[in-house]
Amino acid sequence: MRRIGDTVIAVVTAFALGTGVWLLGTGTGTPPQPSAAEGRPDPGGARGAATPLLASPPTRIRIPAIRVNAPLMGLSLTSSGSLDVPPPAEKNLAGWYEAGTTPGDTGTAVVAGHVDNTEGPAVFYDLGALRRGATIEVDREDATTAVFTVDSVEVYSAKNFPDSKVYGASSRPELRVITCGGGYSRSTGYQGNVVVFAHLTGAHGT
Repeated sequence: MRRIGDTVIAVVTAFALGTGVWLLGTGTGTPPQPSAAEGRPDPGGARGAATPLLASPPTRIRIPAIRVNAPLMGLSLTSSGSLDVPPPAEKNLAGWYEAGTTPGDTGTAVVAGHVDNTEGPAVFYDLGALRRGATIEVDREDATTAVFTVDSVEVYSAKNFPDSKVYGASSRPELRVITCGGGYSRSTGYQGNVVVFAHLTGAHGT
């Protein structure tokens, strides 16, 4: 069993968030991967957390540093108990685990999106290029925008995915943004996941 925030569910940690099929046809290199430097937690990351917001479903995510501006859909669990993913054909669409914490509320909110599809790069293709200190904004149904600051960007193999670190409950508002990564193999596809760790540092009205 895996834990997402305060909810225990069975989750496939190596999300099917990219096929890499288009790579085989174009010869294009794999998506950016985070450097070791970005994987070290920001020394100031434990400070400066903003006051938690009341729960409100998110509607859009923006990450200016990597030109992401995408609507969010709710994600539930599949019949096998794994976290569902957005439709692969929708390149500029991400999803959030709607049975868990809403972004901005106390706890760990989870957003996932594809790195690519059969046609090419998708919404989180450049997620591995994000750096500590970058800003992530999440618009919410209550007309507020939750502002997060990136603490670290890490890549994990499917075999060594740290479930409790990524999904574990938090005493402050935190956000995880996840896509495929860790290199690509023609035989098995993407080898793991890129994970962005961020915490709430502000909010404003939309």
